[in-house]
Amino acid sequence: MSLLRKIFGSSKDTSKSDKEKEEKNPYTPEVKLPIDEMFMLNFKKNGGKFIYCENLEEISDNFINILEENDWFEKEALCFDSRLFYLLDENKITHKETKSPNFILASCENLIADEGSIMFSSKQISHLKPHELPTNMVVFATTSQLMATKDDGMSVIKNKYEKGYPTNITTIKYFEKVKEEDFLHYGSCHKNLYLLLLEDL
Repeated sequence: MSLLRKIFGSSKDTSKSDKEKEEKNPYTPEVKLPIDEMFMLNFKKNGGKFIYCENLEEISDNFINILEENDWFEKEALCFDSRLFYLLDENKITHKETKSPNFILASCENLIADEGSIMFSSKQISHLKPHELPTNMVVFATTSQLMATKDDGMSVIKNKYEKGYPTNITTIKYFEKVKEEDFLHYGSCHKNLYLLLLEDL
């Protein structure tokens, strides 16, 4: 994937691409970015923290780094996905009968590239609305969950769940507090969100 190159590319590459943008004719048609690049750019623009992982070992290591950065060891977390319990158990984080969780650890339905958002359903966040979730979120996703648009994401959900179709389908888009009043953010709640993205393609 070109994802890593975009994230960790050299400053020389960046300055070259900036120069090319400046020299570009305004009448030249816009080049459509690959889905992975589009998601990464929009997600980071929205304030999300992005961590690319090549295997499950890197997922565990980076999860520990997030815990250290925020001092969440031996604290409480919210988690509805039993497949992720091991990450919490390994680090002595309570996730049963939690009253005041410091963060939520969740998987997701899809990653939406054109707006840099993350799509969830009741399978990951139960009945909770975005404003009812903890402000701090750690989300596990895979590169195969990257979708171009919300419509693509909804189509995948419809095909995925023949029985037990999920409810509470929602997207979270804003990952940092807006400094000034912005009508585009009206009614939305920001989340301090870390995305652990596993390469599975």
